[in-house]
Amino acid sequence: MSPQESDLGTAELEVLRTLWAEGPATVRQVLTHLHGRGRKLAYTTVMTFLSRLEQKGYVTSDRSGIAYVYRPTVTRETVTSSRLRSLLEELYDGAAGPLVLQLVRETRLTPQEISALHTLIERLDGMSGRGRASGESEQ
Repeated sequence: MSPQESDLGTAELEVLRTLWAEGPATVRQVLTHLHGRGRKLAYTTVMTFLSRLEQKGYVTSDRSGIAYVYRPTVTRETVTSSRLRSLLEELYDGAAGPLVLQLVRETRLTPQEISALHTLIERLDGMSGRGRASGESEQ
């Protein structure tokens, strides 16, 4: 079964983020990590979330030992990309520009992030310039 990011709940995402951060883990290890972050969940609740994530295809479990060890089957980048596309469609009718502009206006960026943004803009500008130049020569 391939996962569908739209059916991923907030609490399930939090459990999945724990697996991305900590690597393969048992229910107890996930619970301990979440408790360390201030989330007071019951053992059975975390077990239910991991079970649901496995049913949905987000995690797999190794049942060879005494305790099941869960590991993610999808990357953070895959989930992030899919959820961002959904948000883009839902809020901006698929137009990325307004989302990027709003994020840049309302978010405090580090000097490294600003530098990376400048580099990306220059690269994209260079690509669009080449597209115009070749398009102009064809006319």
